[in-house]
Order: sequence, then C-alpha cells, then structure tokens
Amino acid sequence: MLALPRGGVPVAAEVARALAAPLDVLIVRKLGMPWQPEFAAGAIAPGGVLVLNPAARSGTDSLEALLEPVIASERRELARREQVYRRGRPPLDLKERTTIIVDDGIATGATMEAAAMAARAMGAKEVVVAVPVAPPDTVRRMGAHADRVVCARQPAGFMAVGQFYLEFPQLSDAEVLDQLGANR
Repeated sequence: MLALPRGGVPVAAEVARALAAPLDVLIVRKLGMPWQPEFAAGAIAPGGVLVLNPAARSGTDSLEALLEPVIASERRELARREQVYRRGRPPLDLKERTTIIVDDGIATGATMEAAAMAARAMGAKEVVVAVPVAPPDTVRRMGAHADRVVCARQPAGFMAVGQFYLEFPQLSDAEVLDQLGANR
C-alpha cells in the first residue's frame, strides 16, 4: 500500500491496518502555476515522471518551459521528503504485486496520475487507486491510468477535497513519520 503524503498518509494508515498490508509512501509533488500555485498544472513523481494537465496548456505555448522553475523547486522538495520519510529504507518492492495507492481525495487527478505512472514504472502488476472523494469526471479519467479506481463519494458539486472533511489540517513531517512508524 502506498500513501501520497502528506494528506493521504492517515487515510492509507487506516486502510493498511484493515488489510494488514505494509504501508509506504510514494512522494508525488503537484506543480502549481507560477501565478496560481493551488491550480495543478501537473505533477512529478520518482523516476522522472512528469504529468502536465491538459487544461493548463490552453493559453500558453510551452507549459513545460513556463513550469521549469516550479519543477526544479518541487524536485528538490520531492528529494527532501524521500530522505525524511524513508530514513534510509528502500521503497517497497512493487514488482509483480497489486499496489493500492491512497490519497485523501483527488481534484484534478494530476498527482494521482503521476503516482500511478510511477508505480507501474516500479513494476506494479496491478494499480488500484483508492480515495474517499473525487469528482465523477476525474474518477472516469483515472480509469485510463489505473486498473481499478475505488472512490466512496463522487459528488457533482465537487470544488475541493477539503470541503468533504470536518477537519482538514496540513500534516507536518513529524505527523507523517508517526503514522508510518505505526504501520511498518
């Protein structure tokens, strides 16, 4: 089982406990537009995976060139988190295994698409995406990147993942490490 940190870690920890499955993280970083960081223009994942959001391409000649400084910054953060969360441990061996990737929800799908691509590149036999909430059109699009998509709620009025949580705090690295330590 792979959690997308930070928000996916507590959700994945519960699923891992229920399934008695090992839990690890798959670090994926959203690429925000330089003038609107919360809008997912794409995402990066280990192994050089780069996903660009087609909706972000409109109005720009070269989205990748526009995002170069963002990509460089997010690659540094990806490497930092790999070091902090792994603490020298190698990633789970996914070769020929069914791999469940869990997050706290999906908005545009860019980070989960990058995660699915990274899991396949790491040898996963089957990729299952599991999230509590996502818009219906995003769930349908994720079907092109995962063998199965499990999503409990697919509301038509989806605006943001956080709108479906009573509390939606940003987890610290320490909180992520606590969750991982309890599930390894």
